[in-house]
Amino acid sequence: QVQLVESGGGLVQPGGSLRLSCAASGSIFSISRMGWYRQAPGKERELVAFILSGAYTNYADSVKGRFTISRDNAKNTVYLQMNSLKPEDTAVYYCNVRIGHNVYWGQGTQVTVSS
Repeated sequence: QVQLVESGGGLVQPGGSLRLSCAASGSIFSISRMGWYRQAPGKERELVAFILSGAYTNYADSVKGRFTISRDNAKNTVYLQMNSLKPEDTAVYYCNVRIGHNVYWGQGTQVTVSS
């Protein structure tokens, strides 16, 4: 089994920054893709960003230029640096990890952007 532990969410004012972390542990041999999704109240879960093992990254248009995804392969950890946060970034953020044909989700961490 694989466990994902997220941290770093919280309340921040518009224009502020937060850094999310997600550490994977357990039966890990090779993580092909690590990413972040988010789900706002009343909306569907959407992709925020992902990073492949070769460091290729992809971002949702709504976060390009503001968010940066990175990973530490030695620690099996993925990070999401979020800058210039907006109220519309408010959501529960979920870590997503793909190992072979299996997909794993974190428990979610709340990010609230409000003055």
